[in-house]
Amino acid sequence: MKPKQLYLTFAVVGLIVPYYFFGRFLLANGFDVRGFVRQVIATPVSTFFASDLLIASLVFLRFLRREAARYAIDDWWLYVLALVAVGLSFALPLFLYTRESRRERLRGAGTLYEEHP
Repeated sequence: MKPKQLYLTFAVVGLIVPYYFFGRFLLANGFDVRGFVRQVIATPVSTFFASDLLIASLVFLRFLRREAARYAIDDWWLYVLALVAVGLSFALPLFLYTRESRRERLRGAGTLYEEHP
């Protein structure tokens, strides 16, 4: 499978899987923001995963701005919205799919310079 198709597959999975668990939370608790936060930080292990995800999301935001500027991807804010609305598991592969699409177009036009092809 080519990277572009793999990124799109990961984006779809990254959309469905987190919302499956969020849907289960909503069915059990309703829209309870305090309860959600309590469960996220309920144990040292869950806090570990939450803090790891937060740090990785901040790194993604930096990467997103740099790569969006590099490949003239003007709608970078959509990936920030995807990050906030769904999560890193959706936003990152969706952005990588878009970046790979842009790279293919630039390669086809002969305007992409790659230091490491």
